[in-house]
Amino acid sequence: MIAWFILAFLVALSVFAVVLYNALVRKRQMVQEGWSGIDVQLKRRANLVPNLVETVKGYATHETETLDKVTDLRTRANSLSRDDVAGRAEAEGQLSLALGRLFAVAEAYPDLKASRNFSDLHQSLDEIENAIQMARRYYNGAVRGLNVAVESFPSNLIASRFKFEKADYFEIEDEAERAVPKVAF
Repeated sequence: MIAWFILAFLVALSVFAVVLYNALVRKRQMVQEGWSGIDVQLKRRANLVPNLVETVKGYATHETETLDKVTDLRTRANSLSRDDVAGRAEAEGQLSLALGRLFAVAEAYPDLKASRNFSDLHQSLDEIENAIQMARRYYNGAVRGLNVAVESFPSNLIASRFKFEKADYFEIEDEAERAVPKVAF
């Protein structure tokens, strides 16, 4: 009788461990899916930036410093490893700040603001920025779920045994990058 009880306990413990392991795998996959969503939106934005810069160049030829900064930051963001969440977050934050400055510069050029091409590019960039924000929320929610599971008992026992690790949040650390850009003419 005791042998059956011990056997039932071991089977229940094994099933519980399998359920926890599968939950951790599911959470890790959600984090990877979330990061993939961010990556897709960042690539869309990176592909749009050269068209935007060229459009502004046609109207604002003496704003080369701003235009060069946007181009350099886009190149830097694209050169980082896909898996470098913290580095990508920093680089993309700086690119967002530079794009904000670019649009502030565009305000000084009525002909540019009236340009259909510029207007379409600006609208597309706004849509992409909104999609990036939604993808960041999804990713950070998935990261939170994984991190809680990795640190919580009893799933932390399975997580440590099978080398599940906490994931990094995609967030902007520098307060200056979160601020509204100020451009003086």
